[in-house]
Amino acid sequence: MSTDLTIQLIILLPLVGAAVLGLIPLYAHGLRQYKTLIGTLGTLMVAVPFGLAFSLFIQGVDTPIVTSVYTWMGVGDFSVDFSYRVDQLSLIMILVVTGVGSLIHLYAIGYMASDRSFWKFFAYLNLFIFMMLNLVLADNLLVMFLGWEGVGLCSYLLIGFWYENQKNSAAASKAFIVNRVGDFAFLIAMFILVKEIGSLDFGTILSSIEMMPESTITAVVFLLFLGATGKSAQIPLFVWLPDAMAGPTPVSALIHAATMVTSGLYLLARLSPLVLMASDVMIIIAVVGAVTAIVAATIALTQNDIKRVLAYSTVSQLGFMFMAAGVGAFFVAIFHVVTHAFFKACLFLGSGSVIHGMHHVEHDLKNNDYEGSFDAQDMNTMGGLKKYMPITRWTYLLSTLAIAGIPLTAGFFSKDEILFKAFEYGINGNLYAWLVWGIGIIIALLTAFYMMRSYMLTFEGSPRWPMHENIHPHESPRSMTLPLIVLAGLSMIGGVIGFPKVAEKIGLSNWIHDYLVGHGDHLGPVAEPEMHGHVSVPIEIGLILLGSLIAVVGVVWAWRFFRTYELSGDQLIQSRFKGLYRWWQSSYYWDKFYDRTIVRPVVGGAQKAFAPFDQYIVDGIVNAFGRISMVLSWLFGRFHTGVVQNYALAIVLGSVLIIALFLL
Repeated sequence: MSTDLTIQLIILLPLVGAAVLGLIPLYAHGLRQYKTLIGTLGTLMVAVPFGLAFSLFIQGVDTPIVTSVYTWMGVGDFSVDFSYRVDQLSLIMILVVTGVGSLIHLYAIGYMASDRSFWKFFAYLNLFIFMMLNLVLADNLLVMFLGWEGVGLCSYLLIGFWYENQKNSAAASKAFIVNRVGDFAFLIAMFILVKEIGSLDFGTILSSIEMMPESTITAVVFLLFLGATGKSAQIPLFVWLPDAMAGPTPVSALIHAATMVTSGLYLLARLSPLVLMASDVMIIIAVVGAVTAIVAATIALTQNDIKRVLAYSTVSQLGFMFMAAGVGAFFVAIFHVVTHAFFKACLFLGSGSVIHGMHHVEHDLKNNDYEGSFDAQDMNTMGGLKKYMPITRWTYLLSTLAIAGIPLTAGFFSKDEILFKAFEYGINGNLYAWLVWGIGIIIALLTAFYMMRSYMLTFEGSPRWPMHENIHPHESPRSMTLPLIVLAGLSMIGGVIGFPKVAEKIGLSNWIHDYLVGHGDHLGPVAEPEMHGHVSVPIEIGLILLGSLIAVVGVVWAWRFFRTYELSGDQLIQSRFKGLYRWWQSSYYWDKFYDRTIVRPVVGGAQKAFAPFDQYIVDGIVNAFGRISMVLSWLFGRFHTGVVQNYALAIVLGSVLIIALFLL
């Protein structure tokens, strides 16, 4: 099979799956009941591209492979091809998107088994994968923007999948609208590039860096970063992601752990040589990432909804990745994208398994005439689940240890590398990197604490749901537990692709650095800054030990706080932090601030300014056409007398009129 055909199949198979699953059951209603067939087909449409991408990975990609399908548009000297690029960076992203995506599809077969719109859900999932592959494989900014907007549309459809609930529809609209703010900045950046260099191809852009004024580079990178803050949920556009948890749990795992939210990091890494030329913007990227990470981490400390804890954790980890990009360590940001996909997808799917089990508890309570309120996602109603859901418990625990950065787990290697690069960049003379490194240390401690808190409140202690003696959840089906096991395993061993620099002393290399950045005369697609400072081996070992100690302290600290629910660890935190705790629990009042300063003024202004226009002009015109139609209908109705002689007279007059027109 040719490389071009392989690339085209990787792109097209998910689209074919979306079309088949979305259109055929739409008309052939009888096929909707074959859920196993639908789920299997949807999963294969993502798993097969993973196999094809893995074959390309095994073959090796020494130079970029560009496949041009056709010329999309051409105006004068400006043209854009519908073309795709396969290199080391896009190949890693394809493997993550299709690999983790296929596991999530498999999981969704069990999780969504009772949903009446099962077929539609898998059509949306396949369409999302197609759009995401367009984003990461694009050879120019316009094709990337098509995928960028496509994943935004699919996220709207998936977040609001259970649209009967107004809350879910509102969350979908919020995600869609907030992302449009960042997307507008992305568009402006493309306009500037077309004006300056007349092209949107990545190769042309990167080869024209020396030709562009410094002010233009700064403006373009800043605008692209604004676009990234929307998709990757950074301050000030992070507010959509926690609300997006309203969607089904497989959606949370796919969109908000492994794919869409990492688009901003991928964009910066793809244009990393350009970003490195905008040193002032890099400071902004690093500081915004650090602030976002610590804000989201403190909010996560106070959340009781298990999915909202993971949502704010995602925002925090994305901030960590932007910290890496801000200090020029783009390959480390991608490294953390990969490891984060493993353990965060496992955590989300694990939370879905818990929610799936607690919904059975809710059902049993209703059958036993329980009249109280019950929230299947509230960790305060859980506890003791390790007895009833052992596979979910162990996979959730292993992923928790990975995100906490316990030594030798995947999260340990990628998180340690981010902190090390910030430290190294500080030694190189960039003082803001020291601030980033210090905040990173605090974030690492908070991450270990709040994630272990979520595990303890969910799985340890005694059951806290009503009537727990006779009612309890059960382990999820195999289609749900198998992806958990695979992802938990990857959360443990996935870090071996990026051993720290000091490991070279014992023959272990940082493979992902050499693969993305290159070594010797072979250069990869990701750039990195020149480092003039040097971190000695003892200091590097000390930094590794410090990172390990922080992770262990955070985990043990949370274990002691929440080892029995009766100790009420949340009340202890609340009593110690008081006013700060209220700020954290209310998400720093970000939503209230936006509601008062933007939403209400815009909606209120629109009602005052446009409601009269809409009522009297727009509605007036529509109503006028209606009245005119009624009058004309009445007039023409008068001619329908039912008398044959009148109709004969009309025919004669009509004939005379036609003959007269021809003669004249």
